Amino acid sequence: MKHSTQKMTMAGLFAALCCVMTMVIQIPSPTGYVNLGDCMVLLGAVALGPVYGTAAGAVGSALADILLGWAAFAPGTFVIKGGSALIAALLFGLIRHPNSKVGVLMQIVFFVLAELWMAVGYFVYESLILGYGMAAVESIPGNLMQGLVGVVLAVILHRLMAKTPLFNKESKV
Repeated sequence: MKHSTQKMTMAGLFAALCCVMTMVIQIPSPTGYVNLGDCMVLLGAVALGPVYGTAAGAVGSALADILLGWAAFAPGTFVIKGGSALIAALLFGLIRHPNSKVGVLMQIVFFVLAELWMAVGYFVYESLILGYGMAAVESIPGNLMQGLVGVVLAVILHRLMAKTPLFNKESKV
């Protein structure tokens, strides 16, 4: 994707996917429920890189908070999910060159680091900014479960889509 118009369009698409997959697809789990928004945050980061991927993850996820009635979380979500996308994009960018392939183990490590940022970020935001104090520790298991689902699905989908022009940096889109 060489043209900024194409990247902006794809960023808008990934932001919409982050928002919709956060709002609509909610899967019951032992910690409450998880959604598929983190999967799109991670995939958008890999597909679009640090600038557009970060923007897509931050905007789409924060918009979901606002539309779901959790506006107090939206500023934190913007920074936290944007940070997750940035971490994933930068780590992938460090090892990406025309003849390099990211092994599945490295991809899992990169995504896990991005999702650990998310879990820690929400704990800090809830405890310090929202004033929950140490009660915010209760959100950690749910956020870790959310991150795990996001990592697993992002790895699977990225592996399935790795040959497409969006994820194959050698192709001309």
